[in-house]
Amino acid sequence: MATDVQVVVDSADPHGLADWWAEALGWQVEQQDEAFIRRMVETGAATEADTTTYRGALVWRSGAALNSPDPGRPRVLFQRVPEAKTVKNRVHLDLHVGPGRREDEVARLVRLGATELHRGAQGPYEWATLADPEGNEFCVA
Repeated sequence: MATDVQVVVDSADPHGLADWWAEALGWQVEQQDEAFIRRMVETGAATEADTTTYRGALVWRSGAALNSPDPGRPRVLFQRVPEAKTVKNRVHLDLHVGPGRREDEVARLVRLGATELHRGAQGPYEWATLADPEGNEFCVA
């Protein structure tokens, strides 16, 4: 039996960062069920403090997720954490676009708010390491 995988990214602003990554990847932010959230608050299973309004919709304060338009890819969840990122990621995303698209993709992501950190190479492989708006590193190869 296969195991489903979800990638989770700690974040100060999960909804804003989910929007950024949706634009970066061409994925969709997962819609949250307002009626379900309201029922959870009404029955006492959650509190108003567990929710927020984002772009006019009631959502869970603690997180936002992305789904790929291609089935079988892992869901990416951005979860709110109280502390800021302070050291290098132990896990990061690699965006494989190919050498012919790498420079254009790096430029596009920088225009969206990424920061280019450095370039790397190993044998015939080259990549650029960037950081998203909250400082999470990722590579474009």
